[in-house]
Amino acid sequence: MRELICITCPKGCHLKVDEENDYKVTGNGCPRGAIYGKKECTHPTRVVTSTVKIVGAEIERLSVKTNGDIPKEKIFDVMKELNHVVVKAPVHREDVIVSDICGTGVDLVATKDL
Repeated sequence: MRELICITCPKGCHLKVDEENDYKVTGNGCPRGAIYGKKECTHPTRVVTSTVKIVGAEIERLSVKTNGDIPKEKIFDVMKELNHVVVKAPVHREDVIVSDICGTGVDLVATKDL
């Protein structure tokens, strides 16, 4: 039995996931908790938020995030890739900065206008 705290909403339900019983989830207050519990035990994913270098703007860093979740094991690969990204202003919120980052099928997007 694995115990988790659900992060899909602010409620923070205490989940118990029975890995020997087809990842049955208990303790969830909504269906999203059951989905999260099973996914976290079978194939955990995360949204990555960070910054990249930008030239021609008022500040030197642009905040970015993945527009979907990526496999947890790819996080360090994505962060390494971000070290090499340089963007030229102007940039608008939701502009794609890197398409299909690290072969994840997920894009890296700007989170604000600069």
